[in-house]
Amino acid sequence: MKTKSSLGICLDHSSAHIMEFTAGPIETKVVVSQFTHQEKEHSLGKSENLMHNKEQHKQSEYYKILGEVIKHYEDVILFGPTEAKVELFNFLRVDHRFDKTKIEVEKTDKMTEKQEHAFVREHFSRQ
Repeated sequence: MKTKSSLGICLDHSSAHIMEFTAGPIETKVVVSQFTHQEKEHSLGKSENLMHNKEQHKQSEYYKILGEVIKHYEDVILFGPTEAKVELFNFLRVDHRFDKTKIEVEKTDKMTEKQEHAFVREHFSRQ
């Protein structure tokens, strides 16, 4: 059951800054992908195919964790400088638990935490 209404997530392939839109100050929670640069270098040294398989598996786990957070919200904005937001959007669209969740995607430049909070506040205040 949906209990909260609006959520902003600024993400790239390594971490996601999760911000619930509230009347009070916005707080940021961080989720970090388990596929680190060191792990990529180690896997690549063994086999490029192994590295890609491991990367896809870790990214899928990362997106599942984010999906578990998102499922409690009705309105979500995914934003950030990389294509991770589009990948997460596509990942969520095939899961019917998100059929009634309004998910928008917007490309932005890299931002400071204050800029991310302002972006989320402005986005949901317009609606």
